[in-house]
Amino acid sequence: MATIYDFKALNNKGAEVDFADFKGKVLLIVNTASKCGFTPQYDGLEALWKKYKDQGLVVIGFPCDQFAHQEPGSDAEIAEFCRLNHGVTFPLMSKIEVNGEGAHPIYKYLKSETKGLLGSAIKWNFTKFLISRDGTKIERFAPMATPASLEDKIKALL
Repeated sequence: MATIYDFKALNNKGAEVDFADFKGKVLLIVNTASKCGFTPQYDGLEALWKKYKDQGLVVIGFPCDQFAHQEPGSDAEIAEFCRLNHGVTFPLMSKIEVNGEGAHPIYKYLKSETKGLLGSAIKWNFTKFLISRDGTKIERFAPMATPASLEDKIKALL
């Protein structure tokens, strides 16, 4: 049976990231966008990353342009926007698709393991997946769930 550790993805600089390297970490994976009503959540994600990274939390942003064309930039433009406007230092991946035939394998896996309001489809930007240290427990949160609202669940997994 597949786990999150069986996947690889490109970071926003084009280097391959092996998710096996995250074994033993709590992962918060989020599909992000720079021109969305939820974009201010970058601040909350960064706050969680700074507060808990030394205890084993890894926040990973996957930019996605599938929802109302709210992430039109290149990987470099997205990284610059996130750094300048939200002080983002957590890992950002290369822009991907999260729904449809072209959905990234990580998102196909995450959606198969959890269901949201629209079945397995990702409803909008800033859908969040919280994954336990051993990769066996995956919880899905709607875009409206603020990063701060996940803090108790993150602390329980750390």
